[in-house]
Amino acid sequence: MPTYNKLVRDQIIDIIEKDGLHCNYRILNEQEHLQEIKKKLYEEVKEYEQTSNETDALEELADLLELIHAALSVHNKSFDDLETVRRKKLEQRGGFQKRLFLIDVEDE
Repeated sequence: MPTYNKLVRDQIIDIIEKDGLHCNYRILNEQEHLQEIKKKLYEEVKEYEQTSNETDALEELADLLELIHAALSVHNKSFDDLETVRRKKLEQRGGFQKRLFLIDVEDE
């Protein structure tokens, strides 16, 4: 029997059981949930990094976005709250559209 020990999407248990399989799982408390969301974010970033086509990249970005929504819920914040912070940072520091790659900064 494979061991996973990881956060899974809400319907995965139902899918496993519909396939006629048995699985063991538990409900995480809020602190554990946030910890597992953080771990899953790293996992999904690695998967995004390994993509080689637009379709797979979009799938992994969707997973990242879903985890961001989950993390916002744990922090009792909305996507609008996040978007407000994003826009403020965009206005103050810019985005990443110009593809700037900083090499070094001279000391005075």
